[in-house]
Amino acid sequence: MKRLTAVVSVLMLVLICLSVGPASGGGNRTLTQHSYLFVNGYMDETKIYETDYGFKGQKLVVGTRGSGTVSRRQTIDFWSSNTSDESEMYFNEWGYFEYHPYSEGPSESDLKNALCAKNYDIGSVVSESYSSIRDLVKDTTIYQSENVSLYQINSYLHGTARIGARFVNKTDRTTNMLMGGLYIGEVNIREEIEVGENPPLTLPCA
Repeated sequence: MKRLTAVVSVLMLVLICLSVGPASGGGNRTLTQHSYLFVNGYMDETKIYETDYGFKGQKLVVGTRGSGTVSRRQTIDFWSSNTSDESEMYFNEWGYFEYHPYSEGPSESDLKNALCAKNYDIGSVVSESYSSIRDLVKDTTIYQSENVSLYQINSYLHGTARIGARFVNKTDRTTNMLMGGLYIGEVNIREEIEVGENPPLTLPCA
C-alpha cells in the first residue's frame, strides 16, 4: 500500500522561563491574531512567536504542511512588558485535516497581485501575494499609526497565495512574531493581526 507522502503536523513548543531580565525603554508589546483558513489543495505554513529572545520568555511554534483539505481556526494573544519580567501568551487552535493527493494544473496564469505594508514605528510588516490566478476575490484593510498596526486580510481564490508577517520589538530586537505560508488550490484566508505598544487593543470580530 502506498504510504501517505503528505505531512500534516502541528508542533507546539512552549518554553517558559521566568527569569527574564528587564529591558530598557518603555511601553508594553501586545499582539492579537485571529485566523480562519480553508485549503483544498496544498499548504506549507509556519508561525513562530516569542515574548523575549534566546532562552528567556515564552516561545511557540505551530506549522502545517501537506496536501488535502484543511479547515482551521487559530487565536493567539500575548502581552510582554519592556520594563519588567512580565509576559503572557495564549494560543488556541481548532482544525479539521483530511489527506488526499494534490497536483497543480498544467496551465499557469500570468495574472498576479501583491501587497506589502510596513510600519517602522511599531516594527511590523505584512505581505500578501497571489499568482497563477484563476479566480481571486480579496478585501484587505490596513490601519497604521505610531502606536498600532491593524491588518485584515480576507481572500478567496483558485491559484497560489503567499502570506507573510513579521513583528519586531524595537526595544530589544526580539522577533515577537514571524509567519509565512504558501497555499495552492482552492483557498479561503481570513487573517486579522493587531500589534502595538500600548494596550488595550480591540480587534474587530470577523
